[in-house]
Amino acid sequence: MTVALRKLIDLIYPPRCIACPAETELAGGLCSDCWSGTEFISGPVCAQCGAPVDGADKPDDLRCDDCTRHPPDWHRGRAALVYSAIGRRIVLQLKHGDRLDVVPALATWLRRAGGDLIERADIVAPVPLHWSRLVKRRYNQSAELARAVAPDKAVPTLLRRTRATPSLDGRPRGERREILDAAIGLSPHPVAGKTVLLIDDVLTTGATLSACARALTEAGAAEVNVLTLARVVRDAPMPISSKAQED
Repeated sequence: MTVALRKLIDLIYPPRCIACPAETELAGGLCSDCWSGTEFISGPVCAQCGAPVDGADKPDDLRCDDCTRHPPDWHRGRAALVYSAIGRRIVLQLKHGDRLDVVPALATWLRRAGGDLIERADIVAPVPLHWSRLVKRRYNQSAELARAVAPDKAVPTLLRRTRATPSLDGRPRGERREILDAAIGLSPHPVAGKTVLLIDDVLTTGATLSACARALTEAGAAEVNVLTLARVVRDAPMPISSKAQED
């Protein structure tokens, strides 16, 4: 595409903010208000889930309270931003707003947050959607992120959602685990001895990511890590009507 044609398209269809309808100078960007309200994760983080932790001098293997009480079934994790008011809007634009144009920008944020995990991975795979949800949504947002983050390592169909799962809200931890373990399957792609990086849009309780990690570990994966666009953290400002996980 020529520069002149790009300028003409931008004139007719001006770039919009990733999180709101405001116009922006560049495609895939945030307006000034949304940029200032987006909580990008930096500084000390939990080594397993990527949640920000207090303090300047923290060890590299620090675990947050949640990961200490209930260790997830993967090795290391990172997240690009906090799932707060603006973070939620960004996720929903990708997930339900047909805004696939934002994927390159979000992939840049993911690479910035988890570049070391991407580099050490042999395979980059998304958390799968059940076919019924995929038909309704028309794309798996996590698969789009995986392709953009590491096109040479992405295996979008490595994991399969073999059955639709009911709402897990309020169910005991053991029951959630049993339901999810029965819903996650693997494709024939070899994973034995490989380091696999799982990509997802939001990390809430980590139950689904843990189920994916267990399936990969049982198939012989040497290491499973996770990289998510957003991480739910305690006390993050959220709209009153919002849910942590928007299905």
